[in-house]
Amino acid sequence: MIGVTPRKTATGAEQAETTVDVLGEPYLAETIPLPADDEGEVVATLVRRAASRSTTKAVLHVHGFADYFFQTEYAEWWADRGYDFYALDLRKHGRSLLPHQTPNFVTDLREYYAEIDAAWRRVTQRDAHTEVVISAHSTGGLAIALWADDRRPAELVGVVLNSPWLDLQGSTLRRIVSTPVLKQLGARQPMREIKRHVTGFYTRSLHRDHEGEWEFNLLWKPIESFTVYAGWLSAVREGHTRVHRGLELPCPVLVLSSGRSSLPEEMGEDVHGTDIVLDVAQIRRWATALGPHVTYVAIEGARHDVVLSREAPRHAAYETISTWLTAWVDPPKRSLL
Repeated sequence: MIGVTPRKTATGAEQAETTVDVLGEPYLAETIPLPADDEGEVVATLVRRAASRSTTKAVLHVHGFADYFFQTEYAEWWADRGYDFYALDLRKHGRSLLPHQTPNFVTDLREYYAEIDAAWRRVTQRDAHTEVVISAHSTGGLAIALWADDRRPAELVGVVLNSPWLDLQGSTLRRIVSTPVLKQLGARQPMREIKRHVTGFYTRSLHRDHEGEWEFNLLWKPIESFTVYAGWLSAVREGHTRVHRGLELPCPVLVLSSGRSSLPEEMGEDVHGTDIVLDVAQIRRWATALGPHVTYVAIEGARHDVVLSREAPRHAAYETISTWLTAWVDPPKRSLL
């Protein structure tokens, strides 16, 4: 964060000091201290971009693996609709990654509940928002769905999941064989590295110094990603298992993904216009396991992070979210019965 004069947030529970975020004005950031773990000090970071007028509506956004919040166009889209926008950099990600920590590493997705709870209290109790939409991407979509199913907060009015990670990629046989092995490794050797081939195509397709149009910190979202460990992947598989048993998210849910997935062997159009990270067929298959009121929409030509797609598909994503909000979230609300 840049050094500036600290600002006081609104009075109420968990008052804190904020600084201008690394993104610059009007983005403000505050550090959320969390209980230490076996690596030492732990923090999360809550970023806020206020709407132009006073509002009781807000969005809380959670990023994915090897990721952090930098999607300012997305935040400004919500702010223009009259929502205060908040983004949470989870522990060991992005702004919250401390020098002594293993990037992105947890052994149970419920570890994230501490910072999500703290962020939710700030958004609702401290800052007095009564209608809150959750937004999340990829692994964040998995973690936040589990949190919302467990917590069911009264202020939650909708969930937007952008390419949520709902199953392990690969064949059914691979998933069946690998899952018990991963669970054993996760319990016995949580820091055992899981070897994988990372082409770097995805991040290169996004960053403006390569073939993309976006500016972000390559130390926080590196081209080669981060190491995957058995303990972390076992935690993800446990989360998948919970989803596959069926969740009951208590509000309308919108799930977005690309129109198709691909595994390109070189930089080309498939890198820019398909999901090269997750299998969209799995997203489509498991979307309805999230709750009783789920809308799934495939955005043709989108990347894994649909709001970082090229102009036409990302605007199609915004239009889809707008239509869904008008139908199910923004007043006048419709009965789900």
